[in-house]
Amino acid sequence: MKKLQQELEDRGLLYQISSDELFDTFDKWEWKFYCGFDPTADSLHLGNFIGFMVGVHLMRRGNKYTALTWWATGMIWDPGGKDAERTFLSVEDLENNQKSISTQISSILKNLQEFSGDSFAFDFVNNKDFYTGMWYLDFLREVGKYITINNMIAKDTVKKRVEDPSQSISYTEFSYMLLQGYDFVRLFKDKWVTLQIGGQDQWGNLVTGTELIRKKYDWEANVLTWPLITDATGRKFGKSEWNAIWLDKDKTSPYEIYQYFMNTSDNDIEKYLKMLTLIETEEIDRIVENHLEDPEKRWGQKLLAYRVVEIIHGATEADLARKISDFMFGWVDKIEILKDLTEEEGYTFKKSMWGFKYKSENLFESIVTSWLAKSNSEARQAVQSWAIHINEEKISDFNHDFSGDFIQDRILLLRKGKKNFRILLK
Repeated sequence: MKKLQQELEDRGLLYQISSDELFDTFDKWEWKFYCGFDPTADSLHLGNFIGFMVGVHLMRRGNKYTALTWWATGMIWDPGGKDAERTFLSVEDLENNQKSISTQISSILKNLQEFSGDSFAFDFVNNKDFYTGMWYLDFLREVGKYITINNMIAKDTVKKRVEDPSQSISYTEFSYMLLQGYDFVRLFKDKWVTLQIGGQDQWGNLVTGTELIRKKYDWEANVLTWPLITDATGRKFGKSEWNAIWLDKDKTSPYEIYQYFMNTSDNDIEKYLKMLTLIETEEIDRIVENHLEDPEKRWGQKLLAYRVVEIIHGATEADLARKISDFMFGWVDKIEILKDLTEEEGYTFKKSMWGFKYKSENLFESIVTSWLAKSNSEARQAVQSWAIHINEEKISDFNHDFSGDFIQDRILLLRKGKKNFRILLK
């Protein structure tokens, strides 16, 4: 196994570090590190997934991962990357989000553990426990005494909001970095956690914790950041950017994640394979070389899409996402695929392909209901021109009774033209 620093650099997962010495420590000993997550939504997103992969490389070297949910910091929001104050969430929403995220983290880490064959050590902490019962005066003595206003204003996340007359920052958001810094202090004091990892935009908040630990305990704790993934417009993936690829399959289905990576440009395949999978980097170099010999086959995209979904949602969901993609865009026997679907898989197909619940034996009505035509007259015209197919058979009879055409007596395929597919379920 490569040295940790070399592994992260080769995969493009290393952006900043507070000290080169951290690699000597986390390569040789069983140490503890943590990553924090804001419970400001009930799911994590693709941007968080990079942090999982950084954590996996640390855990594969015997280190223990603490997933910290920032319930307390989520109460006030991080000012970074925003030009205005944001609306507070209710306590009930934060509690629900915290529970959902903890379950999601556990599920993904177990998938990673099963997929890699490694034994991972991890636990969960809610920073609500750090602040329950703490007096404000105690917080000022424990934290505020050690961090200067000069340093806080100099942080990029704050500086932009202070210097721009069209923006503002409240004392509440200004205090965010103190809370995050104290989280590190408590994890260091209570659990001997000596490293915090986070995205590159969190650097200012992360080093506040190392400063507190150095001043209070005369110890050099460390931080490490990874580069942010951006979309085609250059925006980072996040909850508040309206472009999030969610890790909760009820918000972004495994098929949608699969298709997102199927649309990856050839230039980005190597980057994403190295950042978001556990395939060895030398093997990835060979994969990309083979892919570029015949990029039209999209072999690299297929492998990338499958491996990412496999890690996030498991092999069963990855297989189904691939099956749906092949069904929609590949040269496959679509009827044979439908014959082999379980009831649950049929429901997933329906959901992923703008499917509909079977409501009427009337052919025209079903075509309109499934949005293959806007009106009965348009549906009639489609049938008359032989553009409508049921289970891949052309239909020309206006009075065709398809109630007996359902595969396994529960699923039926409608098609208009070459690519407009709809699934009907009984």
